[in-house]
Amino acid sequence: MNSNATSPASARPPSLSQRVVDGLSERIASGALKPGDRVPTEPVLMQEFGVSRSVVREAVSRLQASGLLRTQQGVGSFVLAPQVRLPSLQQAAGAELKLQQKLAMLELRLSLEPEAAALAAQRRTPEQLRAMEQALDDFDTQHTTGEGTAEADFRFHELIAQATGNEYFSHVLRTLGNATMPRQAAARRSSAGNGTKAARFGESSPELRPGKEITAQEHWAVLEAIRRGDAAGARAAMFMHLNNSRERMKTASR
Repeated sequence: MNSNATSPASARPPSLSQRVVDGLSERIASGALKPGDRVPTEPVLMQEFGVSRSVVREAVSRLQASGLLRTQQGVGSFVLAPQVRLPSLQQAAGAELKLQQKLAMLELRLSLEPEAAALAAQRRTPEQLRAMEQALDDFDTQHTTGEGTAEADFRFHELIAQATGNEYFSHVLRTLGNATMPRQAAARRSSAGNGTKAARFGESSPELRPGKEITAQEHWAVLEAIRRGDAAGARAAMFMHLNNSRERMKTASR
């Protein structure tokens, strides 16, 4: 047997977003990007790594969740100093969080994000509203084309946290990361098994597609309440969305 042979798993190339994460992480670790430095803009990273905007945004979201970056809406992403980097529950639990951990994290979000939505309804700026709407437009587009929606989902929730004007809401959400955001990996696997037509058009499996559509409707209900300045309505809409997400996660696990 050739001792230099590598297993298929070890030879598997990293995902596109992981390549961006690894590249930026290496620069931070080497000091090429120092605390307080602004990371390259999305167009620059897209060109450098040869990836799409959604891939760059997913990578930045993962670096935020790891406590390496903070993002200021409309300004850019900046490297955090080591002493203020937050511990990542995703790192602590490993790459794949267990179902009970994800449900526990959703329970924590249920105690925080409805109030964040209520505060956002009272404090949001027109620019923040436009950014939230863009995140939901991206979610709808990615869902329609069969792309992963976790990045747009997480971005929407983080923008609401930022709109509170209370940085600790954003800190907690970034610490949790996007581990509890629905992902479409299972849907893509199901589509691949059902034939080339589904894979070609990026269709998600029929049993998961309605869940995404319901999630999108719930997102827009939260945004409309925030847009109206309806704190009580935003609180109720966010609670309903997260509680439904928890029930959908339980159902999917069965």
